[in-house]
Amino acid sequence: MILDKSFSRELAKSLLEINAVILRPNDPFTWASGWNSPIYCDNRLTLRYPAVRKSISKAFANILENEVGEVDVITGTATAGIPHAAWIAQNLDKPLAYVRAKAKAYGLGNQIEGGVDKGQTTVVIEDLISTGGSVMSVIEALEVIGADIKAVLSIFTYGFDKANKKFNEIDIPVYTLTDYKTLIDVAVELGTVKESDLKLLNDWRKSPETWPN
Repeated sequence: MILDKSFSRELAKSLLEINAVILRPNDPFTWASGWNSPIYCDNRLTLRYPAVRKSISKAFANILENEVGEVDVITGTATAGIPHAAWIAQNLDKPLAYVRAKAKAYGLGNQIEGGVDKGQTTVVIEDLISTGGSVMSVIEALEVIGADIKAVLSIFTYGFDKANKKFNEIDIPVYTLTDYKTLIDVAVELGTVKESDLKLLNDWRKSPETWPN
């Protein structure tokens, strides 16, 4: 869910301008999953731009204050969610944790670093939601230890039906700062893509596994 439509457009414009998002509908990328994709999103590039990352941190803090309420711990997803979670935790004077994709095979075998105790409230900070699998694995790891997850906050989402279905099955709200639809609208306005490319771009979001066939 996007709460601030104006900021959503502003952030989409920033992501396009710093090449954190690249659109190539006629020369698609290939994801690790094997999917063909007209878009490549690397929100780690926001780390290079203080003004952009500050705006993201402020927007997340506003959601926490106005929608989620007080939490005990800020939890980031490894690895791209960690810096954004750290800035929020610093600004709000909160403990910080992060969750690995899987437990370490050495040392103490931790999956959750920094620490969230049983019964503590937390939010999950993510940079990008695609199929929703990585976020769900973080939620599951936190639930195993008895944490109380109040919300998921993400910079960007593709808005895939597969992810939406997963989130609808859990009683945890998901807030995103901007999304694929907003990004495409802004990209057309900026001339980053042509209106003639809109069908390709929209078809991909509907059937990413089989696109462009």
